[in-house]
Amino acid sequence: MIGRPAPTAKKQVPCLVFALALGGTAAVAAAAATPSPVIDNDRVTVWDVTTTLPPAAHDFLALSYPGKGSVTVGHPGETPGHADQHTVVIELKNAAVTPLANASGYPNAFPRPRVEKVLETDKLIVWRYRWNPGEITPMHFHDKDVVVVYGEDTVLESTTPDGKSTVNSYKAVEIRFNKRDRVHSERLMNGAGSAMITELK
Repeated sequence: MIGRPAPTAKKQVPCLVFALALGGTAAVAAAAATPSPVIDNDRVTVWDVTTTLPPAAHDFLALSYPGKGSVTVGHPGETPGHADQHTVVIELKNAAVTPLANASGYPNAFPRPRVEKVLETDKLIVWRYRWNPGEITPMHFHDKDVVVVYGEDTVLESTTPDGKSTVNSYKAVEIRFNKRDRVHSERLMNGAGSAMITELK
């Protein structure tokens, strides 16, 4: 009498695939639990969140919105962000940057007329600024890298000393990282424009 053939490896595959699928789903869910940063470079990691983040590895700045909300500084091990509150979190990496001398012949970007200094530490300066319609800022030199968070839809014309102009449009709570060593002036092209500007020392 011929016995029944032994089960083949193929019959085990569905169980194996099912187990991998479960493990993959758990991994995807765990990855989705932490939002992706909107900026990540050698100086900062920046998140735009409405939840809490894992404990920070570095000092960080938390800007709550709308634009006149709180500005707080946090430290390694603390938890940035708040549940159900819109917060921009700027984590400061320990990148050593040599101060940049201003040899441009123009004043530094900040301070400037009507700007408000919100906060200053040994690592950063936070400014609150509003552009006025029809008013051109003085031509100025950016001696520091900056993280800019726009408070509303803002359209700016940027003009360099050689007269070349570029128009840039930003959405409310759009976040930009701008490198230092730039000279330009700015002109508001629509009815309103404001930003929280964080200079990195």
